[in-house]
Amino acid sequence: MNKRIVLLPGDGIGPEVIAQCLKVLRAVEGKFGLTVDTEEALIGGAAIDATGDPLPETTLAACRKADAVLLGAVGGPQWDACPRRPESGLLALRKQLDLFANLRPAVVFPELAELSALHPRTVEKGVDILVVRELTGGLYFGRPAGEEKRGGRRVAFNTMIYSEDEIRRIARAAFSAARSRSGRVCSVDKSNVLHVGRLWRTVVEETHRDWPDVELSHLYVDNCAMQIIINPAQFDVILTGNLFGDILSDEAAAVTGSLGMLPSASLSGPAEDGGTGIYEPVHGSAPDIAGRDTANPFAAILSLAMMLRMTLGLPEAADAVEKAVRAVLREGRRTADIAAVGHKGAILGCNEAGDLTAAKV
Repeated sequence: MNKRIVLLPGDGIGPEVIAQCLKVLRAVEGKFGLTVDTEEALIGGAAIDATGDPLPETTLAACRKADAVLLGAVGGPQWDACPRRPESGLLALRKQLDLFANLRPAVVFPELAELSALHPRTVEKGVDILVVRELTGGLYFGRPAGEEKRGGRRVAFNTMIYSEDEIRRIARAAFSAARSRSGRVCSVDKSNVLHVGRLWRTVVEETHRDWPDVELSHLYVDNCAMQIIINPAQFDVILTGNLFGDILSDEAAAVTGSLGMLPSASLSGPAEDGGTGIYEPVHGSAPDIAGRDTANPFAAILSLAMMLRMTLGLPEAADAVEKAVRAVLREGRRTADIAAVGHKGAILGCNEAGDLTAAKV
């Protein structure tokens, strides 16, 4: 098979972690007899420096033609004063590709359970949460929005708005994901206060009729935030809107102990329906450690595994990548960010972590 992916290394540690992904991808090609064509393009601050635009037309065109996109990170303080910041390039790419479904797994690896901020008793049963967040609507994109003067005082406003079609398609994405996991979806809203929340709950329940094999429950967002801390193991798939998903996915990430182990996918729909996806680690550009060979590439490598499974339709290859990461961890090898206090095993640099993972594929 021939597949084509676009690599967007971006800024900060992005180029370093994407380089490790490429090593692992080449190992996958060798093991499974695949051919994956790759093309590198500019985004974020690197694109601003080269073209003045955080999302050049050439990058957008390449991403439109690709089967999938693997992104490193964008942003850094040197671009804070730019009229269009690096992050605007990523937001524009998501919007242009209609990447409405953001999937963020939060998994406590047994080898790293001691890193969790929660008590060992809380995570010993295992934590494997998938947050399915609506990504292109809600409060972040609703109109009207802005700032003005009213009665001589400054007033700022945003609009939380969802249509039933937007809710229905993200609900379908959550139910589909749950069907391949433990078959449980918890839909999170604020229907006791917000009109948007009431429509959200109604449409989710209507959509659920087509997924009778998936269990559906509901929580208000404040209770869900509490339950993630009290008993995170109770959750399988959490379905929610843009704002709530932004907050809850970061909270779930904190439960795992390190952003350096967390991948993500932003999808426009199922691959079989022609949907595409951007796969990226959630850790950001970390400019303070860029170029020092100390970055953790595992989140990016696990994002590659998600890409292999969800867009390229290669579950065996995805399994091999995930097992390779676990094998490195079982040997006690750690990058600095996931080495607990008193850790006596090997501390890996970014390059060595990529080499080891590729070798274990």
